[in-house]
Amino acid sequence: MIVSFTGHRKISNPSYVKEELRKVLTELKPEKAISGMAIGVDTIAAELCIELGIPFIAAVPFKGQESIWPTESKKKYNELLSKASEVVIVSEGGYSAYKMQTRNIWMTDRCDKLIGVWDGSSGGTANCIFYAKSIGKEVIIINPKNYIISTPGLN
Repeated sequence: MIVSFTGHRKISNPSYVKEELRKVLTELKPEKAISGMAIGVDTIAAELCIELGIPFIAAVPFKGQESIWPTESKKKYNELLSKASEVVIVSEGGYSAYKMQTRNIWMTDRCDKLIGVWDGSSGGTANCIFYAKSIGKEVIIINPKNYIISTPGLN
């Protein structure tokens, strides 16, 4: 089984999210994972894959994704890339907002289950989750705020 991750860049409770992701990964025991390599959930997921011995594909939306990130985030990003089982640059060229969604579609099309860290808000994470559901993928949702999400059409 292959899992992909989607989630928010800014997380108010990263320790909670990490432990919930650990529980899900330990239960699922995936053969491989796919991380979109953004700051936040993607980075936490890649770190957990390394820790748990799960090979992961680094699905980079475009070359230079990290170019405007803080130094510490760039350092962590490059370290994670060096430990990925494979690095895929999903779109050619530099930044364009649509490339994040293109990356999300690429990851979702290649996974069996999508693990979403989502608080119910609109945006890229919601788009990825709704896309996954529209193509019949199983979606596991972890709420980073630790309360129940009630979203019509998601269940």
